[in-house]
Amino acid sequence: MPAKPLSIWHPFTQEALDPQPIHIERGQGVYLYTRDARKLIDAISSWWVNLHGHAHPLIAEAIAEQARKLEHVIFAGFTHDAAEELAQRLRRVLPQPLEHIFFSDDGSTAVEVALKMALQFWRNQGKQRKNKFVGLEHAYHGDTVGAMSVGAEFDFVAAFQGLRFPVWRVPSAHCFRCPVGKRRATCDIDCVGPLCLSKGLTGGFLPLAATVCTPAVYETFRSTDRSHTFFHGHSYTANPLGCAAAVANLKIFDSEPVFERIAVIEKIHSQRAPALAAHPAVADVRTIGTVMALELKADDPGYFSELRPALYDFYLDKGVLLRPLGNVVYILPPYVITPEQLHYVYEVIAESLDRVPWLAAQRAGHGTARQETE
Repeated sequence: MPAKPLSIWHPFTQEALDPQPIHIERGQGVYLYTRDARKLIDAISSWWVNLHGHAHPLIAEAIAEQARKLEHVIFAGFTHDAAEELAQRLRRVLPQPLEHIFFSDDGSTAVEVALKMALQFWRNQGKQRKNKFVGLEHAYHGDTVGAMSVGAEFDFVAAFQGLRFPVWRVPSAHCFRCPVGKRRATCDIDCVGPLCLSKGLTGGFLPLAATVCTPAVYETFRSTDRSHTFFHGHSYTANPLGCAAAVANLKIFDSEPVFERIAVIEKIHSQRAPALAAHPAVADVRTIGTVMALELKADDPGYFSELRPALYDFYLDKGVLLRPLGNVVYILPPYVITPEQLHYVYEVIAESLDRVPWLAAQRAGHGTARQETE
């Protein structure tokens, strides 16, 4: 009798409440194709990582070519062409003060690297008492322990409170709930430049991340005292396949009209946002770059809002992958999305607003949340 297969445990999923995972057989461009012959517009870039569309041939071929040459090599004491080329290409686009790059696996690990780097930066100078971190309110940096610690007090990290280290909190640039009463037009805060890189670094193909620092930080680790060494690394640090994917991803910015595509997405966001903001179910609409976020009024605001499952199901039924964060719906599409496809996503969201459970029940005077969304 064949052994029972292992049961796959999916992230951020409550199997006692959530539907069965949708089986995806392939992706192409902005679409995901399901086993039951449906296609879904990936309007969140599969957790914010896909830049140029699924199965982009240039990135796929770069990975295949690299695999035929070198799939992996330990990065302690060794290097390879893909990592060297990626460092050179990132040098062209990163701010000049950032000159040293340390590779890791994903956004959370890049943050862990940054935290350890910052702590040891002071220790290497004999200042062991400088060991407290400052974190921004409302921030999210990932799900590893250090990243959770400097992140905000979200509902989904409550179970791990005993693991998190203390952090001093300062207000973030939160335009909807600004602690000093300013709006985006009147705010003169300069946002911090990039330090930790991941998400779209490989175009959504493979895990890869980097933490980039200044010479002032790096030089405190360069010493004849071996205890000043940065003792951190991952088995797949600077994996050649991931680096090759990242290089190809960056090359696409040169070979395709990527920035024109970005401008079109930004324009559509700005065109569609006012009508959404005027809807009685909407508390706030905010856009930046290719991101649009829509905060809905809710009796139970937050990550566990009951609006989330009803809206999630509604969007999937309409052929759109949108994964609300509680009562916040956001769009972050691959850059290759066409205006027609993006307008369709907006039409689906607009239709969903009239089906927000509490609003529909209020209008009809009866009905349950699930009934109003079906």
